[in-house]
Amino acid sequence: MAIKSAVYTAHAHTTGGRTGTSATDDGRLSVTLDTPKAMGGNDGPGTNPEQLFAAGYSACFLGALKAVGRGEKIKVPDETTIDASVSFGENANEGAKGFNIAVELKVTIPGFSKEDAEALIHKAHEVCPYSNATRGNVDVKLTVA
Repeated sequence: MAIKSAVYTAHAHTTGGRTGTSATDDGRLSVTLDTPKAMGGNDGPGTNPEQLFAAGYSACFLGALKAVGRGEKIKVPDETTIDASVSFGENANEGAKGFNIAVELKVTIPGFSKEDAEALIHKAHEVCPYSNATRGNVDVKLTVA
C-alpha cells in the first residue's frame, strides 16, 4: 500500500460483476449494476463502474481543489463544478492487453481567470488521490470550462 497510514478505509461488497449489486458496509451506498448496451450489456436501469468512477474522481478532485485553495489562501467558490467523463475501451498501451479507461475533467471555477483556474487545477492534480492513483496508467485530460 502506498500510504503512510490509513486515515479512512471504505468497504464495499459486490456480486455479479457488471450486472449485479454493490453496497458499502455502512449502508450509505447500495447500487444495482448494469452494463451499457454499447459494451454488450442489457442497458438496464443500474449504474456502471465508469459512472461510479466519474462521480468519485470528480468529487475527490473538487476536494483537492479546495484543499490547495485553502493552503494558498484562495477561496474556491461553492459554485465550482466538475463535469467528469470516463471512457472505456481497448487498452492502447504498447504490449498491453485488456481494457483501460480515459478521463476528462472539465472544471468550472466562477470568478477565476482561465490562467488562475488552470494553475489551481494543475496543483490539485498533483495532490488528488485519484490523480495519483491513475498517473502513468490512465490518460487524464484537465480542461477549464
